[in-house]
Amino acid sequence: MSFQVALNFEDGVTRFIECRPDETVAEASYKARINIPLDCRDGACGTCKSLCESGRYDGGDYIEEALAEDEAAQGYCLPCQMTPQSDLVLRIQSSSAAAKTAAATHTATLTDIKRHSSTTVEFTLDVDDRGALDFLPGQYVNIAVPGTDQTRSYSFSSGPNQHRISFLVRLVDGGAMSGYLHERARPGDRLEFTGPMGGFYLRDLTRPALLLAGGTGLAPLLSMLERLAQNRLAHPVHLLYGVTTDEDLVHVDTLEDFAELIPGFTFDHCVADPGSTARTKGFVTGLMDARTLHDGEADVYLCGPPAMVEAVRGHIARMGVAPVSFRYEKFTPAAVRATAEAA
Repeated sequence: MSFQVALNFEDGVTRFIECRPDETVAEASYKARINIPLDCRDGACGTCKSLCESGRYDGGDYIEEALAEDEAAQGYCLPCQMTPQSDLVLRIQSSSAAAKTAAATHTATLTDIKRHSSTTVEFTLDVDDRGALDFLPGQYVNIAVPGTDQTRSYSFSSGPNQHRISFLVRLVDGGAMSGYLHERARPGDRLEFTGPMGGFYLRDLTRPALLLAGGTGLAPLLSMLERLAQNRLAHPVHLLYGVTTDEDLVHVDTLEDFAELIPGFTFDHCVADPGSTARTKGFVTGLMDARTLHDGEADVYLCGPPAMVEAVRGHIARMGVAPVSFRYEKFTPAAVRATAEAA
């Protein structure tokens, strides 16, 4: 018997290892040729100190100079001493380069392209070595754009246990991947990607959660919901989904399905266009109050364009109801980013 341990490095690279309950995480990582920085191996120096964000473990023996009592209470641990009692997610306080590892590269076949609208496309890949691809719901990969020397970062919209992986993409004028998906992409095409990466991923739910999505920022939240649907844990989870126009509104039927599958899950959506046919017009901030934040006793996950992310952060600050944790990821289309950098 062994457990899966996700090592999330400070540069966003995540590597997965298998660890038996009778071996330390450091031992298992070295077997996998991942060198977690450490000096003593005896729980005396604290060099390998990490934060366990998910899972149960035996902390082992160590001295207080290496790991203080209050740090251990917060979830900090020493991989050189800890042994797993379940699957774990560890935040390693070093870069992947320092650990002499790197994000893995995978090849895949394009199996499906779904054009939700003129603005939004979803595509599905069949990964050659799917068994070797593990990721945390919410993470992303860097995909090489066929026929170019460019890469684009996209979050999984599928859950970690689905056989095929999918991505939800907003089409932008002049975008390299947008051009490929709109003009040249065909089932059977071969693609290469590197990952998984990113610190935006679902942690263990111990409190109510508020999920906020702007446009195709819905993608990583769909991956999180897939995981929740799989586990079927009864927990208060509310999602607010905002888009610019009715055409940008996708996967509402999927969210309705999740509401049937996930105990405690509810959602609402809004459209900014005043001419929308949606029941609620405006921005997601208009749907937020102290109640949706459970008077601050909530974990918040937010993904969307920079303007939306900053608007939500400002709104929460003005409300004066700070959530227990606030994790967010901004996305900016590469074509827009390049224009801004050239200005």
